Amino acid sequence: MRVLIVAPNISIRMGGEAILPYHYIRELKALGIDIHALTHARVRDEILSSDISDCATFHFIEDAMVERMLHRGGKLMPPALRDTAVNSAIGAVTLARLGKRARQLEREIKFDVIHQPTPVSPLFPSFLNNMQAPLIVGPMNGAMSYPPAFEKHYAEGSGGAVAAARTISGIANRFAPGKRQAARILVANERTRRGLPGGIDPSKVSYLIENGVDLQLWSPEPQAKPNHPVFVFVGRLVRLKALDLLFEAFAELEPPARLVVIGDGPDRAKLEQQGQSLAGDRIEFLGFRPQSEIRDILAASTALVLPSMRECGGAVVLEAFACGTPAIATDWGGPQDYITPQTGYLIAPDARASFVDGLRDAMAELARDPERTEVMGAAARTRIEREFSWQAKTAQMLEIYRAVISGPA
Repeated sequence: MRVLIVAPNISIRMGGEAILPYHYIRELKALGIDIHALTHARVRDEILSSDISDCATFHFIEDAMVERMLHRGGKLMPPALRDTAVNSAIGAVTLARLGKRARQLEREIKFDVIHQPTPVSPLFPSFLNNMQAPLIVGPMNGAMSYPPAFEKHYAEGSGGAVAAARTISGIANRFAPGKRQAARILVANERTRRGLPGGIDPSKVSYLIENGVDLQLWSPEPQAKPNHPVFVFVGRLVRLKALDLLFEAFAELEPPARLVVIGDGPDRAKLEQQGQSLAGDRIEFLGFRPQSEIRDILAASTALVLPSMRECGGAVVLEAFACGTPAIATDWGGPQDYITPQTGYLIAPDARASFVDGLRDAMAELARDPERTEVMGAAARTRIEREFSWQAKTAQMLEIYRAVISGPA
């Protein structure tokens, strides 16, 4: 079987959705699949200097003037607008160019299936139209909004830009019909399915969560949980992560409970000041840390806490689970797909006071009951091994490849 994977970025360093094609390539190679990968030259140096360079035949498109101009222009815009309109425009240009190159490759090389795993946005158009081999798009995860009770405070005025981008994407899908022509569309959840553009045959839509865990990395040495409760946040230090609410909740816990904040971002200074005023040195900011260090910190913690108000995926929840650590997260978006009553707590974002109380109560319950923490952590690790390891996910994807190659039953 020869497979062409098309993605604007294939990278560990970039993080986020750029990691997804990286893992598919590595695991498919281990299963003996002949992989070709088409991506942007911005990730070429990383790919060619890593072990993945031997896992596929890589094809690159070079940076174009229009991409560079959009990037420079975006630096002058407010972050909310840059993160939606400008980055979406750059992504569309890149994908259109990848689509053109993919059709050229098809004239040179016969592929059994073509897979576009990213972007994960359900509305973002696919420019892989008029392909000869069957096309698979996804898994996708998106169509996110903010909880109504928190939208005004955390959206930072991006609602209009997001609405405009979605309108433009809807129109763009008429001119870039790759998703309508695809043999299979993969979505993580019902929310994402509802966010797909019109004209897609419902019988071609299947469910598969997009995130996975690399158990070669996220398998720490067995270790006991801490004698005194330690809670951990991992992520960008930006407003939508709602760390201000986590700090309020944590400040109500009795010492010697500690909160460790891993990550960096534009709001770090403000958050450090707030954390100091609420809980003193019981809140510790570690900044950016390598994944191996984050793994060991998670493994030795009581729970991960992710209070984010707009989290499509939340891969860090799965990484905590792989470390045998339960999670406390907002009952909204991606964490809903991962956290069960056996593996953590989902806190309803109905109102500020009740949300803060819910975070506090969940942390307090685990702080009082170390045995419960151990049981939930063990269940979380079992869930990862069964459903979310990249080996398990790639085996599922290979079955999907075979199904679309065989054609309609």
